[in-house]
Amino acid sequence: MAKQPMLKFVTVGRDMPEKRAAEARKDDFHEIYAEFAAQKAAEQASRCSQCGVPYCQTHCPLHNNIPDWLRMTAEGRLKEAYELSQATNTFPEICGRICPQDRLCEGNCVIEQSGHGTVTIGAVEKYITDTAWDNGWVEPITPVAKRDESVAIIGAGPGGLAAADVLVRAGVNVTIYDRHDRAGGLMTYGIPGFKLEKDVVMRRVKLLEDAGVEFVLNCNVGRDISFQDIRAIHDAVLLATGVYKGRDLSGPGAGAKGIVPALDYLTCSNKLGFGDAVPAFDSGELNAEGKNVVVIGGGDTAMDCVRTAVRQGAKSVKCLYRRDRANMPGSQRETQNAEEEGVEFVWLSAPKGFSGDPVTGVIVQKMRLGAPDATGRRSPEVIDGSEYTEDADLVIKALGFEPEDLPTLWDEKDLTVTRWGTVKAAFGTHRTDMDGVWAVGDIVRGASLVVWAIRDGREAGADILASLNAARAVAAE
Repeated sequence: MAKQPMLKFVTVGRDMPEKRAAEARKDDFHEIYAEFAAQKAAEQASRCSQCGVPYCQTHCPLHNNIPDWLRMTAEGRLKEAYELSQATNTFPEICGRICPQDRLCEGNCVIEQSGHGTVTIGAVEKYITDTAWDNGWVEPITPVAKRDESVAIIGAGPGGLAAADVLVRAGVNVTIYDRHDRAGGLMTYGIPGFKLEKDVVMRRVKLLEDAGVEFVLNCNVGRDISFQDIRAIHDAVLLATGVYKGRDLSGPGAGAKGIVPALDYLTCSNKLGFGDAVPAFDSGELNAEGKNVVVIGGGDTAMDCVRTAVRQGAKSVKCLYRRDRANMPGSQRETQNAEEEGVEFVWLSAPKGFSGDPVTGVIVQKMRLGAPDATGRRSPEVIDGSEYTEDADLVIKALGFEPEDLPTLWDEKDLTVTRWGTVKAAFGTHRTDMDGVWAVGDIVRGASLVVWAIRDGREAGADILASLNAARAVAAE
């Protein structure tokens, strides 16, 4: 009888890939986790219980077939594991690096709930696809036949790229318009290299370029080309612009020099990583070196900012968040990494105002958690008389993102938006109220996860293809 390769969670403990020591990693922007060795990946994959109802798969937005590719990894069938992983996920090695697995697949692992420690799904997912790249298993995209139709995608982030992958494989001509000088959206300019090294994103972009996807970069729709012209040129249009408008601060002194948006700060740092000239960094405006840095916010963007400031040589780095640790929206794993690197978290604190111009301090008011709000989270309440001042030479606003006013920017009043400013699109098909226009990702959902954008892009790509096929069938009658 063959030896049982799985269900080893009883005898094998949970183990992550080796993490570089904080002192070693906080001086560079390289990823902090090492790669699994083949034996270790197989060992950790073998801990999967192969449960009848795989909650890991259910709670993955892409519904990845996690138990099966874990079993294949445990059995050494890595090429098959990669092919199965790739079947449902356009960018598995990216999700393996940046998905908040503690809130999704791993957080719902059955053996985690039974006290044995979750299977390290994300690390195995990353290992499988990195191995596929190393061994040449990631094949060029080769459509069976070329089609005449063309589709425009506005936005080269994960949603747009995932849709492009679906469409170009079917032979459709795809043109992607993006405001930045490189494709990838927030994966390129919003997420630091210590979480996602940029060659990982760029090789996926090159795969699409080699397949014939045309990238029109440094292109602001509404200024460099009109939305109406794009609709006239192409048979279908997909909106995947993301949400880039940062929420602002209020209070006395909020407009002082030295108070900067998170995305400007992160983009500057990532451009430096590419070797670009960045005047705002050279001038010190977006450079944390030698400064007392205060980051305001508790999400993953705030974590990216505090950890970037550490690597730029900040004198001190503090993160203000108005709720407590248990109620913060960001990944607990990222919070732990930040603490290891010397970041101080100031819980139950919010800015009341700012002193100095350029800024010299944040006037902080302490908070307590009161009754739950409409979402069920306990609302922060101000504690009277609790104000004090935190020294700050650089304040980074990481309060989340809102959609830009696309109907106004694009002079397109027929583009229906919700009361939050997000584009209104049908669930599942992602069709908007405008004929031949689809929308996906954050511009529909609001600020969300890369994995949700990938799902939306794959679904929209399939629906656009179905629409093109239907139109072709009608024309043939």
